[in-house]
Amino acid sequence: MKFKLALLMVAAALPAWAANEIQRPHIYGISHVAFYVHDIEKTRAFYKDFLGFAEPYSLTNKNGTLHLTWIKINDRQTIELFPESPTNAGMDRLYHVALETDDAVGMRDYLASHGVKAPAKVGKGKIGNLNYFVRDPNGRIVEIVQYAPDSWTVKNQGKFMPDTRIATNMPHVGILTGDLAAAQNFYQNILGFREIWRGSKNPAVLSWVHEQVPDGTDFLELMLYSNLPPQDKRGKYHHLCLQVPDLEKAKAILASRAAQIGYAKPMEIQTGVNHKRQLNLYDPDGTRVELMEPRTFDGLAVPSSSAPPPQPATQTTQK
Repeated sequence: MKFKLALLMVAAALPAWAANEIQRPHIYGISHVAFYVHDIEKTRAFYKDFLGFAEPYSLTNKNGTLHLTWIKINDRQTIELFPESPTNAGMDRLYHVALETDDAVGMRDYLASHGVKAPAKVGKGKIGNLNYFVRDPNGRIVEIVQYAPDSWTVKNQGKFMPDTRIATNMPHVGILTGDLAAAQNFYQNILGFREIWRGSKNPAVLSWVHEQVPDGTDFLELMLYSNLPPQDKRGKYHHLCLQVPDLEKAKAILASRAAQIGYAKPMEIQTGVNHKRQLNLYDPDGTRVELMEPRTFDGLAVPSSSAPPPQPATQTTQK
């Protein structure tokens, strides 16, 4: 009786805002990354014939032209490819990144309660998932996705995952970020991400910050800058990472497939600042696909950089 009374007293002592605060739904990981592409057939060949992924389904416009197609990495992660249109031709190739939640409506309410501009209503996309767009402080489009039981995503679980896949996991996506403090307020203070590592090319200035989702292991690699690169030069920074257990084996497989699609760019295994071996590939639009081993080459963890971040650019909104 005394214990129950004590609990009631504690609850009564809480401020009204705490009792009514909307709780953040779970964020499990990166659902997908979406790109605008110039030549859809060449891009399909890169991801399917070269990297070995399947294309499970696509959507067409009313006139029969392709609107969007999916490249499947695993049951929860895909790459979305949008043929470019006159309105986005020559623009930044990265369209958006998407985060998976277990409650899209609850996340909308939560984001709105924290001052994030969100749609008034959550609808279903054409393949059956609940989804909508918001923007981070740097102007990057972030899609919130909840996989519905009757969606194409769920109905095709266990399918379209051939043994030819060069990787089975996309652990991170890189996005250009001009204002680190504003980005961390959004991803950490609002969305619940946590910083797990900082890296720099030189000790004078910070280059990257890794922000891990609150309820999984995926992370966003914030690619820091002072001066935003031109739109046609951003593919090096806006990238996706595919995890491979053995880069030598992966390289040999890719070398055997390169001639099939006319891939002639160098394939060199390098060691990154994080002491993990990596191999950088580039799709037909110059977007970087980073193959990376899961562990450091020496088995040792690399400490975070203490370099200061670059000064925020005058204009940090990415267009």
